[in-house]
Amino acid sequence: MAERQGLRAERASHFTLQGAPFRILGGSIHYFRVPRAYWRDRLLKMRACGINTLSTYVPWNLHEPEKGLFNFKDNLDLEAFISLAWELELWVILRPGPYICAEVDLGGLPSWLLRDKDMTLRTTYPGFTSAVNSYFDKLIPRIAPLQFSNGGPIIAVQVENEYGSYSKDVEYMKYMKQAFLSRGITELLLTSDNREGLQCGGVDGVLRTINLQKISYGALQSLADIQPERPLLVMEYWSGWFDVWGDSHHIFPAEDMVAVVTKLLERGASINLYMFHGGTSFGFMTGAVDFGTYKPQISSYDYDAPLSECGDYTSKYHLLRNLLKSYNSDPLPEPPTLQSRQAYEAVLISQHMSLWDSLTYAEKPVKTEAPISMENLSVHNGNGQSYGYTLYETTIQSGGSLNSRNNVRDRALVFVDRTFIGVFDYRTQRVTLPAGKNARTLSLLVENCGRVNYGEALNAQQKGLVGDIILNNTPLKGFAVYCLDMMPSFLKGVHGGKWKSMTESPACPGFFKGILLVDGEPRDTFIKLPEWMKGVVFVNGHSLGRYWYIGPQKHLYLPAPWLKKGINQIIVFEEQKAAGRINFAENPEYGKVIDVSKHPFCTII
Repeated sequence: MAERQGLRAERASHFTLQGAPFRILGGSIHYFRVPRAYWRDRLLKMRACGINTLSTYVPWNLHEPEKGLFNFKDNLDLEAFISLAWELELWVILRPGPYICAEVDLGGLPSWLLRDKDMTLRTTYPGFTSAVNSYFDKLIPRIAPLQFSNGGPIIAVQVENEYGSYSKDVEYMKYMKQAFLSRGITELLLTSDNREGLQCGGVDGVLRTINLQKISYGALQSLADIQPERPLLVMEYWSGWFDVWGDSHHIFPAEDMVAVVTKLLERGASINLYMFHGGTSFGFMTGAVDFGTYKPQISSYDYDAPLSECGDYTSKYHLLRNLLKSYNSDPLPEPPTLQSRQAYEAVLISQHMSLWDSLTYAEKPVKTEAPISMENLSVHNGNGQSYGYTLYETTIQSGGSLNSRNNVRDRALVFVDRTFIGVFDYRTQRVTLPAGKNARTLSLLVENCGRVNYGEALNAQQKGLVGDIILNNTPLKGFAVYCLDMMPSFLKGVHGGKWKSMTESPACPGFFKGILLVDGEPRDTFIKLPEWMKGVVFVNGHSLGRYWYIGPQKHLYLPAPWLKKGINQIIVFEEQKAAGRINFAENPEYGKVIDVSKHPFCTII
């Protein structure tokens, strides 16, 4: 039998696959950001656009949410996703990290790593490499059989991600390369870096690739100069950009995007569009950026990509398809029909439960003298808490000046005897408590708004209270700490608990329940909460993500596969101001827009 010749990068002009010239026309879709029922639809749309190669990240924090507890089922069935791509005649470039960035919490690294006080992420620190080894021992045996050499679609595997922009350990990338080779990865290995990281982000024997959005002077040439005998691959061609709360919705004009793609292809480069379809950062998946100011990212990962958040064709899609026709030897398949959508009738809130009443269904509180971070809470089999909210309660004997000393990560509602007093965040670090002579309960409801996913701050991403809270120059002591992670076990208790009717005065923070009746086959829709302030929405147990009145996102995507005929339960956790109804719309609302090419980070290359 003739040897299967996988992807090769041995010529300066082009890749080869099975010995024949091959150009990567790639696009990124993250399986974990798309409901599994829609995987086929999104991949078919990708193939119909002229894309021949799928790339996807693998999020360690989702696959090993607790140390030693692995999940490769349902929406995290990576093998099924790759196999489906193969069935639909798409090659695959796998990007398994362990660090992926991807605008997910801690760049895809599990937060339980941060319980080690000496942890230095993305280095050869033994505590980190030991955890990586354990994870790779579970992950790589699942993907190795799907390599091209074994008859599968995986033609390349990325080693780490954008390490040149971090570069804390000269031995780390050597370790990472060996971690793949020693576990049976035989396909082409590559690295991916911004222009300024090309020199120090690579490793010997591994193809270097570049990330960019606009063709600035010398960008591709810098890559060609580093490896003159290798083909050019833009591993991340940024088709749009992500959004953060309180900012505008970033767009990149379709004509500008296609003009750059055209130039890259004319230059002979291969390309991977990041993103081809962004999808949604459901639940508490979102990360944050911090280039001097902490900014959490929104739930939508629409990214202004060729396929919209809900899978619609955009002008980018049609222009791109028209361009890529000439780079495909066979006629392109017809694009699939779009899913229908519906603006359901508004749902009236029928019941509510205050946060304080819900504590009955939380884990038994942890008693601690000084504040501790959520990662160090002794719950969930000793792994601590990763996401959601944490409630800290202590007793105070007076009013006065309460100072967070910037030890709140990331936002806290302050209560005295369950009466709302104010908010702590990165900008507001002082709150005045009312005077009182008797002992009272001080409560701090702290939200992890998303760990930084890129940059120098990765090792400092503990959440909750990470240091002392000061009342009148004295550190507070004696806390009871509740884990309110909004995970299924907690929500199950809340759902089956004692709710009050809306005829009784509803209290915030609290949970608010309504019923959506679906007559006939469910359809995609968007939830809108114009009179609410900030919180999280759950539909039939699925977390749609966060909403926040500051925008830019003014909707939450609700995919039809998460609905059913008849009764659908909607639960809203609202922090500060609830309304009496939940609205629906056929289309999303992303708020005020700004051209992404004006974003300073996008112009550094």
